[in-house]
Amino acid sequence: MTQTIIKSRWAAVIIALMLCLSNVSAQENANTRQARKIFDQAYNLVFGPQGCSLKYDVNIVSLYKTSGTIWYKGKKQKFIEPVYSVWCDGKDFYRVDKKKKTVEILDPNSPNRDKYASKFKFEHNNYNYHIAAKGSDLIITLDAKKGVDGVKHAKVIIDNKTRVPKSIKVKVLFFWANIKVTDFH
Repeated sequence: MTQTIIKSRWAAVIIALMLCLSNVSAQENANTRQARKIFDQAYNLVFGPQGCSLKYDVNIVSLYKTSGTIWYKGKKQKFIEPVYSVWCDGKDFYRVDKKKKTVEILDPNSPNRDKYASKFKFEHNNYNYHIAAKGSDLIITLDAKKGVDGVKHAKVIIDNKTRVPKSIKVKVLFFWANIKVTDFH
């Protein structure tokens, strides 16, 4: 009789433990779904058909700093910063190097159009997402799944009310790049 009671208590403990673990897993899945949904909303504000403009400040480990303004609308884009100006009308990609005083005209799908950004193709499904609230902002963390090249980790700070991105912190190899976003329209 006592062995039956002990076995049933162990069974109850195991069942309770399994329920707790499945509840934690369900919460993580809910967090992942919410993070992905909010990230997609912010991503679509930037790259959606309505277009956008924003100012940015980039700081890569204090070794490289730049700032500029970017405009996106469909396949068209334009950005201006102190050394480069780039625009794409959807058919041709124009890059002006103000320092070298050169102009290049490229195919908009060419990997040579941007020697840095074109190396890191972003695929939504290559990342695990997590979300946390901090003040009036949401912090979405992206961790690359096994085998993904390029960006391994990113933290995106998004305004909780407008879903507009405020900053992005990206880890590539062993260094961090910080991108501050302002004047989003």
